Amino acid sequence: MTRVARTVVLHFHPGWAHSGGTVLDAIAADGRYRSQWLTGTSNGGLTAHPGGQRWLWESRLFEGRYDDGDPAARPVYGAWNRRDDPYGAAPRFGSAYFRLRPEVLERATFCWPDSVYAPQAVGGPERLAELCRLADAGLLDAALLPAAAADLPLDDPLNDYVEAHVHGGVALADDVEAVVVDPSDLAASGGLLDGLGVAVETHPGYRINADDIDEAYRGIVPIALARELGREVTPALLGAAQRSGHHDPQAVKWLWHCMARFGRTWEATG
Repeated sequence: MTRVARTVVLHFHPGWAHSGGTVLDAIAADGRYRSQWLTGTSNGGLTAHPGGQRWLWESRLFEGRYDDGDPAARPVYGAWNRRDDPYGAAPRFGSAYFRLRPEVLERATFCWPDSVYAPQAVGGPERLAELCRLADAGLLDAALLPAAAADLPLDDPLNDYVEAHVHGGVALADDVEAVVVDPSDLAASGGLLDGLGVAVETHPGYRINADDIDEAYRGIVPIALARELGREVTPALLGAAQRSGHHDPQAVKWLWHCMARFGRTWEATG
């Protein structure tokens, strides 16, 4: 099981497709966690190009620091695990995560809410306590949100995180304390995980059936996909479905959101 700790975590989907293999294959081969600017993949929007939305908000957030530089120098995105959650700080972005070493904190910046909403609450580690208090207070007072996030439902745990930006790159050998994965992904990719050169841990796990999903959350589309997959869905099974290319990518993404929202096994079993 995982050793929870307040630290920066970087989420990802280990079994999802990337460059002819999986995301985990690419990370293992490279020895680094790369940003969307280099991978061309995202568990959010794909706007990492000059003039795109990510370019614009990074220009504002980092005061033009990266506007004309090498995309490889741009920060990677994660979240601060302010609740010591074994599932990580921002499961919207993946069933697995890298838990970074404490010293990485010195070159991280943070904001609340997500940078896509043009937050004013931005700063380095010296502002973390303030940002965490603001995030907690925002659960009860929507007036604390910036205008762009006025309709953001913070009672949904997939939206409730303090975003982190790690500057200067993330090398597995130097910056990662452990990789934390779903038990189903450990069974599917254990050998590759062992080759990363970092501690391998598991969280309690996700699983979901179509009947577990509230249709009001993401509509009927992910429920239909869960029924099509025909059995209890785990992150490893969803990864295989995503890699097959036989399913609507948006449906896969929404089914993951439903699993992350309703499929925590420790909540199902008490």
